[in-house]
Amino acid sequence: MSAPSSTLHGVTTTASPESSYTARHLSVLEGLEAVRKRPGMYIGSTDSRGLMHCLWEIIDNSVDEALGGFATKITVVLHADSSVTVTDDGRGIPVDVEPKTGLTGVEVVFTKLHAGGKFGGGSYTASGGLHGVGASVVNALSARLDVEVDRGGKTYGMSFHRGEPGTFADGAAGPSPESVFAPFTVGSELAVVGKTRRGVTGTRVRYWADRQIFPKNAVFSYDELVTRVRQTTFLVPGLEITVRDERGLPGTPGESGPHEEVFQHTGGAVDFVDFLAPDTPVTATWTLKGSETFTETVPVLDERGHMTPREVQRDCDVDVALRWGTGYETEVRTFVNIISTPKGGSHLTGFEQGLVKVVRKQVEANARRLKITAKDGGERIEKDDMTAGLTAVVTVRLAEPQFEGQTKEVLGTAPVRAIVSRVVERELNAILTSPKRDDKAQSALLLDKIVAEMRARVSARKQKEISRRKNALETSSLPAKLADCRSDDVDRSELFIVEGDSALGTAKLARSSDFQALLPIRGKILNVQKASISDMLRNAECAAIIQVIGAGSGRSFDLEGARYGKIVLMTDADVDGAHIRTLLLTLFYRYMRPLVEAGRVYAAVPPLHRVEVIGARGKGNEYIYTYSEAELQATLKRLDRAGKRYKDDIQRYKGLGEMDADQLAETTMDPRHRTLRRVRAEDAEAAERVFELLMGTDVAPRKEFIVSGASTLDRSKIDA
Repeated sequence: MSAPSSTLHGVTTTASPESSYTARHLSVLEGLEAVRKRPGMYIGSTDSRGLMHCLWEIIDNSVDEALGGFATKITVVLHADSSVTVTDDGRGIPVDVEPKTGLTGVEVVFTKLHAGGKFGGGSYTASGGLHGVGASVVNALSARLDVEVDRGGKTYGMSFHRGEPGTFADGAAGPSPESVFAPFTVGSELAVVGKTRRGVTGTRVRYWADRQIFPKNAVFSYDELVTRVRQTTFLVPGLEITVRDERGLPGTPGESGPHEEVFQHTGGAVDFVDFLAPDTPVTATWTLKGSETFTETVPVLDERGHMTPREVQRDCDVDVALRWGTGYETEVRTFVNIISTPKGGSHLTGFEQGLVKVVRKQVEANARRLKITAKDGGERIEKDDMTAGLTAVVTVRLAEPQFEGQTKEVLGTAPVRAIVSRVVERELNAILTSPKRDDKAQSALLLDKIVAEMRARVSARKQKEISRRKNALETSSLPAKLADCRSDDVDRSELFIVEGDSALGTAKLARSSDFQALLPIRGKILNVQKASISDMLRNAECAAIIQVIGAGSGRSFDLEGARYGKIVLMTDADVDGAHIRTLLLTLFYRYMRPLVEAGRVYAAVPPLHRVEVIGARGKGNEYIYTYSEAELQATLKRLDRAGKRYKDDIQRYKGLGEMDADQLAETTMDPRHRTLRRVRAEDAEAAERVFELLMGTDVAPRKEFIVSGASTLDRSKIDA
């Protein structure tokens, strides 16, 4: 085999190829070259996701020190030169020589795959970086990596270029991956680069991602980093993590200068659940904890270097925090040690099994109180019924868990499933059967909610079985007050939800009955942000809207089943009309959100004023409609400048019923002339917070919002 050029191995030096390419380079790079050739096997991809995964590997190594009780602070700095530094105050990477390889612990960690403190059982009982390849993979995929270790009153330093140890000749500008690099050719040197106070320990890693591997448009996501860091501080109570962004990138919090945030939480998974939960609670945040042991057969390297199977006893700690809210969305986060497993695994399966078993048992035991009778058709509670409105954090801690791949998205350790299931079943059953007054009240509310979800699911399924249009009318399943349209074309049809019977009468004359349907509602509907799902289904107005749209509600909502292409909210142009529109939007956002996300919900824009312009001799008068006070004033000024006369008694519409059919059609219903505002929820989480502020049960934040905005209110615009 001919010797490759020095460029292939990232060596930038003036020495001849023969002197710079030695057997040492083969021994160091043989494993890491595989990483560079197939990076996707180790980090999933080479886009921004892969770049972030490298950062997680380095951060997780520091968090492992915190999990072991050796570190309390971690700092992550995103530098302007695209490098990143991760610092911790842990024990520091070992600097002594590892006897099998003859290399220092620092070089072993950063150049040898499957090497480190995760093997042998002596350093970590549970850790995040579990395959022992994280640091070495990041090193292999970095144009430059510098590591400094504080131990024993000294600071040790070492540098690497694409996985190869050596030295950089940095200039006055500071460290850079473009500096001339000289690899070690005979023996490595872990240099002493400074001194520290006695007792001060820790590790600093700074690296520059290799742009031969990662494209230039792959960048660190500040929002993703903050989300992950916040999550970690929830999972490791007391750990303080500082994130500092010095890049000044547009669209980031640090675009106008360095931006720093500090994260620290002490409540653990309970605080995490309270942070994640978007809705009003039905139950308190409950904790389910337990610990069991299991045995598994693992290959162990014996003294002769042979791999032999051995029975090993493992401890598995289970920590679950969960609560139910009034909503129907499910948010379950699962973790192994501190590693998020977004695709679940054996721990999630065990959690769901234990949950289903104990809830079904409690529903059967309380069947009489819950009024589960023959009319329910013998339906059983299903997993989706009991996870509606559930927010949970499921964490298991064990040594050497088995994952599917280095990206660690799925836990594969089989015995964990049964352990988690037993812990959940035992602890949750104790809460649901507790004689304490608060526990009994919350348990009753929870079972009521779950049974209501079951009935809503059954009702939605039956409703889907009904013919979508004519058959539904013939069987009188739709409300009598619905004035339906003739067209069966869903894309063309429109449903106008109108305020009151007076507006309905005018709208019937103004509409095109071929494709425009009308459904009147009486005044202000139920505030579903405060009400439970059962209260919402019992409310006549809410039930009628859901029934007419015909696509179900909540998690059973089927967008394909909607009977109309557009849903138009047509309310009066006054404060009450705005309130009714907000209540309707709350209903759609909470229980028919796919309609909003698909852009099929609109708000009609009726005019506020009608200006009657006096026509010239022999010509009729002209009518101009305006939609705001500013537009009215601008229109009047324009007419004055043009010398046109208009009647002084300008009509101000306070309700749709004040218009005649021609006026309503021309201004609000006729597609050729009307204006509609499309309702969108681009940022669902932000919209949820606004709805909770304006419509929720917590009065104090709403009062603060009203008081803070009072100074901007123009009292002259209030109709009194």
